[in-house]
Amino acid sequence: MEVETETMMEKREIINNVMCLLTDPDGTPLGSPMYLPQNAGPQHLNQIVNKLLNNEEKLPYAFYISDEELLVPLETYLQKNKVSVEKALPVVCQPQAIFRIRPVNRCSATISGHAEAVLSVAFSPDGRQLASGSGDTSVRFWDLSTQTPLYTCTGHKNWVLCIAWSPDGKYLVSGSKAGELICWDPQTGKSLGNPLTGHKKWITGISWEPVHLNAPCRRFVSASKDGDARIWDVSLKKCVMCLSGHTLAITCVKWGGDGVIYTGSQDCTIKVWETTQGKLIRELKGHGHWVNSLALSTEYVLRTGAFDHTGKQYSSPEEMRKVALERYQAMRGNAPERLVSGSDDFTMFLWEPFVSKHPKTRMTGHQQLVNHVYFSPDGLWVASASFDKSVKLWNGTTGKFVAAFRGHVGPVYQISWSADSRLLLSGSRDSTLKVWDIRTRKLKQDLPGHSDEVFSVDWSPDGEKVASGGKDKVLKLWMG
Repeated sequence: MEVETETMMEKREIINNVMCLLTDPDGTPLGSPMYLPQNAGPQHLNQIVNKLLNNEEKLPYAFYISDEELLVPLETYLQKNKVSVEKALPVVCQPQAIFRIRPVNRCSATISGHAEAVLSVAFSPDGRQLASGSGDTSVRFWDLSTQTPLYTCTGHKNWVLCIAWSPDGKYLVSGSKAGELICWDPQTGKSLGNPLTGHKKWITGISWEPVHLNAPCRRFVSASKDGDARIWDVSLKKCVMCLSGHTLAITCVKWGGDGVIYTGSQDCTIKVWETTQGKLIRELKGHGHWVNSLALSTEYVLRTGAFDHTGKQYSSPEEMRKVALERYQAMRGNAPERLVSGSDDFTMFLWEPFVSKHPKTRMTGHQQLVNHVYFSPDGLWVASASFDKSVKLWNGTTGKFVAAFRGHVGPVYQISWSADSRLLLSGSRDSTLKVWDIRTRKLKQDLPGHSDEVFSVDWSPDGEKVASGGKDKVLKLWMG
């Protein structure tokens, strides 16, 4: 009799526990499978993970079971989803930002100045400065404390199609429809020498060499409709390498954290180049139509270099490089840098170019061309904007579809993330901006105000403000 009671007790004991395997976002187990009480919820799991990882400072985590966030005790989740507990239940532990960004909810300034459409807006890496490029052929720097125009930079002969800040914040480069590039000093608004010429058609993208690879920043790469990408040296004021090989226009370019350059083209391929001699080292094929947009999992730390939400400034390039390298390594971990491409064929691909020339996942679901793809700052999510009027959210590690954000009534042109990866911003032809909540997967804020199409949006790296520009020629600043 006693024996029977013991086995009954053991059985009951087993029923009340769930065998779980805690893993990091890449699927690497944090330890061996363990029995957890059924009443354990996110709070209890947070304590367990911090203990398992010997974190001196307690870090916040979110927990996911098959891509759905666990917000209730395990027991409730298992009953609701009728999950079998025959084998260990994989629970993905995602580290969360320790700081929180307030959602923007009001327009704090509408600044006129440009005489034609605003085609691009970009905050500096430390979030303290803002620049814009326009169809009126000028680049403008804006004073964020007074919310007024600071410098008007003239020199281009045609529309300014794209702008890019160096990750140390010392330069801004602009590219025009005439194919020339100009490097500006943001402190004075003056150009540093004559326009850089070489491209035969308009500029489609600009990307700087990461500051952790080279400080102070000197080199950037430009992509053009002429099918070439060119590497320029700011101090030599000339083109030092030409990357030729695409048979049609290059539409986008990224300088990766491992020192290679990725170019996406209308010839349906993505090419990977090394940057000492400009040799082609890999070709990524799979898309059936033009490649429109490329995103890197490390993009946020590459863009911001040594700057983070604390606002710390640096006295020397060496110190900046050291901090930028630490931030890059912490962000990347042991996993390879991931790349996502978006195309006119309505699909996206997730690649790990250093591991394989074949895609890791084909990401389908959009009903129209994919205009813009962007990884969240923590690399755990990918967002995509499409002409089908939707924004979609995907798992940044596996490429699995997670959610669709619907609400725009026109094509979505551009998206931007809040620094804590909790909020996503989109700008559309329908003249509105919208802020989406990643946790609830719902619309957080609707921001009407522009009187025409919104071409460009950017969320400042310090999280304080959002800038938008479009067809109505005004620049709008939005605050929380």
